[in-house]
Amino acid sequence: MPAIERHLADEAATIELGEDLALALKPGDCVALSGDLGAGKSTLARAFLRAVADDDGLEVPSPTFTLVQSYDLRIPVAHFDLYRLADSSELDELGFDEALSQGICLVEWPERANDALPSGRITLTITHEKDGRRVEISAPDGTLQRIARALSIRDFLDRNGHSKARRRHLSGDASIRAYERIYPADRSVSRILMDSPRHKPGPILQDGKYYQQLAHIAEDVVPFVAIDQLLVARGLAAPAIYARDLDQGILLIEDLGSEGVLDADGQPIDERYIESARLLARLHAEQAQREISIDRTVIHRIPDFDRTAMKIETRLLTDWYLPWKRGAPASDDEMREYGDIWDGLIDLLQTSETNLLLRDFHSPNIIWRDEREGLDRIGLIDFQDAMIGPTAYDVASLVQDARVTIAPPLASRMMETYLAERRRDPSFDEVTFLRDWHLMSAQRNCKLVGIWVRLMQRDGKPGYMKHMPRTFAYLQAALSHESLKPLHDWCMKTGILVSESAN
Repeated sequence: MPAIERHLADEAATIELGEDLALALKPGDCVALSGDLGAGKSTLARAFLRAVADDDGLEVPSPTFTLVQSYDLRIPVAHFDLYRLADSSELDELGFDEALSQGICLVEWPERANDALPSGRITLTITHEKDGRRVEISAPDGTLQRIARALSIRDFLDRNGHSKARRRHLSGDASIRAYERIYPADRSVSRILMDSPRHKPGPILQDGKYYQQLAHIAEDVVPFVAIDQLLVARGLAAPAIYARDLDQGILLIEDLGSEGVLDADGQPIDERYIESARLLARLHAEQAQREISIDRTVIHRIPDFDRTAMKIETRLLTDWYLPWKRGAPASDDEMREYGDIWDGLIDLLQTSETNLLLRDFHSPNIIWRDEREGLDRIGLIDFQDAMIGPTAYDVASLVQDARVTIAPPLASRMMETYLAERRRDPSFDEVTFLRDWHLMSAQRNCKLVGIWVRLMQRDGKPGYMKHMPRTFAYLQAALSHESLKPLHDWCMKTGILVSESAN
């Protein structure tokens, strides 16, 4: 990939570039800032640090005399000035390697230690150009693509009336999506920037398809736009979409707020969970349309939560969890028996009530808006993977929140709230729904135990493993239903439930 060149018209543009880089760089990145005195290296470094800190008043003293200043931020950053460095070997004494292993290193005057800096570094060469500056950015292809993505988002904002907006990291999730909070230059209400590049195909697993295709995981932003449109039309609080680039996977959407359904200690707030259950009941009371037209050329058809999708998700238990737990893959007989059991359970779902399921309706994706009334208090996000499937799935997702322990009394109140709303329809089959709730709970939790291990081993995100004991407790509750006895017996035979309940 060729080097990136940008014209920086003034100091504000240099600061803007620093903010953009703060959203592109990650631990292990070394940034070499080259340029003459007055070229803007310190201005760019200061802007970068303040953006990572999300603190415009952060003191950023020059490291000219100390040679290095360290900042314990969202990502640790070490700011080096090597102008006074006598020999490149002094980098070891300054703790350069340790700083790089833990975070990001910004290096002014890198020429003083070129031979000691990592070969995969990012080099920003800043030169004077008339009344402004020109910056050339070079780096290995993968790193340069990250930077190019951040700059393309800046261009998207400029095209859509938000030039000079401030950008701040908001969150990432277990997928490749990332979110920013955008503060318009006119100081109007903030926006959310959804950065969701198209999924790259993974290894072929079945029928010539990769995991995202088999499990019906959204591969671009079209499903989000479509489901958002459907929910808003139903009078629910999904975010307004102000600007979009479907090809690049960039959306500028309404900021519904940052208050959720948990208290300051991370515990469930009963009222908010109960009202969320009521929202599901209202959503399920009316059948969702299958096809949603986004514009004249783009139509999204909501996929079915079909046998293939259900089974590929449950396989995460045998593909990831069992090998991690036992240190050896599941045997062919175990895999075959497990698959046959799920075929039998999925056959039961032929009599299920089906409707729109949001798929991940739990605490991270529910915004509470206390100033509103009724169901408008519940803001909905992260629904791009929505499907048509058993309505019991979303109820299980909420009542057995994967990220927080739901005590039995609250779980019972949520279930009763949902059922009371649904009983208004005389055609609602409560017995079948409760069977499906247990079945969908088992399916979801078999998926999750594998996801936690996959996130740790493949994606380097071990923090999700803290949810494992809770997930197994939920799975045990699901397996109490008589229809799930074959799966219960298989879990006992393979030692899954015994091994976890002993912890």
